[in-house]
Amino acid sequence: MHEFVVNLHTHTRYSDGAGTHAQIAQAALEAGLDCVIITDHNVHVRGFEGYSRKEGRKLLVLVGEEVHDQARQPQKNHLLVLGIDREMALDADQPQYLIDRVAQAGGLSFIAHPVESDLPLFHEEDISWEDWQVRNYTGIELWNGLSEIKNLIHTWFDAIIFGLNPELVAHSPHPAAIQRWDSLLADGRQVVVIGGSDAHALLKRVGPFKIIIFPYKFHFQAINTHVLTPEPLSWNNLQKDSKLIYQALQNGHCFIGYDLPASTRGFRFTCQTRRGVLSMGDQAVIDGAVTLQVRLPLPAECRLICDGKVIKVWQDQQIGAYITKEPGVYRVESYIRYLGKLRGWIFSNPIYLRSTGSESSLNTGQQWSQTTLPAF
Repeated sequence: MHEFVVNLHTHTRYSDGAGTHAQIAQAALEAGLDCVIITDHNVHVRGFEGYSRKEGRKLLVLVGEEVHDQARQPQKNHLLVLGIDREMALDADQPQYLIDRVAQAGGLSFIAHPVESDLPLFHEEDISWEDWQVRNYTGIELWNGLSEIKNLIHTWFDAIIFGLNPELVAHSPHPAAIQRWDSLLADGRQVVVIGGSDAHALLKRVGPFKIIIFPYKFHFQAINTHVLTPEPLSWNNLQKDSKLIYQALQNGHCFIGYDLPASTRGFRFTCQTRRGVLSMGDQAVIDGAVTLQVRLPLPAECRLICDGKVIKVWQDQQIGAYITKEPGVYRVESYIRYLGKLRGWIFSNPIYLRSTGSESSLNTGQQWSQTTLPAF
């Protein structure tokens, strides 16, 4: 499998961001990204998809949209729409209809910042997702790089400290977002999780100071989504390359990596079975003992989670293996010490091991992964 680092949920001057598409591409190249997906509010901006290059680095630039009902107060229920070459904002007032329309058009839909508190100091409202009766969306943005700061700022002093030192902000996805995800998985759904930066590079005035809240380059070095594709990007065929990225996201062949403390490139979570290798996002009926395997880029704390409960913890290890015959939804969380605190580092998508007789539940994603991942 080939790994590419994608930063998604980014805003330009076409909505409420500070930068241009060219400036974002420049920052993404400097940060070492492979792909950036720009998602302005309620507008699909044409003419900017393609490739950027600098000093041997290559970047794929894609364009999506963040859709929400601008007439709604407060403006909750934001949806990231990817993989569609047309604007979807006209359907923003009906979340389920919007999700269905996106699916019919062959696109992906991710619930943006599912849990996001208000920030009274800057007159920012709570814009969490509320309509949890909806179905058939691709997944949720489990970790939003900008949302977390709202939980930390209570005074002007907080605003200055965290505004000037953004590396202090990220700790992990919101516990309520993780709980919601586990609840959806327990309901039998396949829900892909992604990490989004929500980059705006906004200029804010804090008393006598003017500061940029999370410059683009900083965002691009922090919370990203790493995708695994069966073949490399061509770097000359936009249709083919965008399809590879979007298919990986749709199938859950991806993980969230907080790359600021240390690069998460090289993380793998697989399942060795008698019939082949399963990767993140894959599912199959379990018909005997299987071995779940984890490989971290460097030694750290790693937790194996089944159906929302931690079943194994590896401390200061780089690889781990767990043999089981039990069906369940298995996923991995890894934590690393950074700036004096234990912080979330890697959050995998699940491997779905179904019980015998549940073959009918194998309805999305790939049942068997044709990978060449090495066994430990």
